[in-house]
Amino acid sequence: MQGSGLYYTVYGLLILGFSYFWVSIMFKPLQVADELKKNGGYIPGVRPGDGTAQFLDFVMTRLTLAGAIFLTVIALFPDLLYFLYKIPYKVALFFGGTGTLITVGVLLDTMKQLETYLLQRNYDGFLAKGKMKGRFTFMSQIQRLADTEDKSLRLLWMSVLVLFVIGLLAWILNATLL
Repeated sequence: MQGSGLYYTVYGLLILGFSYFWVSIMFKPLQVADELKKNGGYIPGVRPGDGTAQFLDFVMTRLTLAGAIFLTVIALFPDLLYFLYKIPYKVALFFGGTGTLITVGVLLDTMKQLETYLLQRNYDGFLAKGKMKGRFTFMSQIQRLADTEDKSLRLLWMSVLVLFVIGLLAWILNATLL
């Protein structure tokens, strides 16, 4: 049964359904709207009370759909790699489920920490969109990094570069030995 279209359809629909079920149990828009009203909070452009509850329900429905689709893709990704591209199952499992969620979480946390570190050192940061005052091109950022006397920042970037190169070499060696 695993590997068939029916299996993936049912599996995906179950993930979508249980995502909505979990949100309906955990998130109560009426309760949140009442708490906002009691504490003097409001959402600009939305009437307090039932209007806020309807708005929160609308927003959470949209967010839940995006999250449920993301979870479905993560859950189905290992099987698709295994059956469509004939990647060994142990390798395919590495790219799915918990491993991917942990990897994304760690990367986001690391990016936030780097952003905080850069902002403390009066850099513009790298998470903001668009060009901002004082923002340079990528090559000028590298030149500024090379010219800086902050050795800890240089050490951090060199460590990231070394880890990337080691991972790339390990991947190449593994691919050539198989």
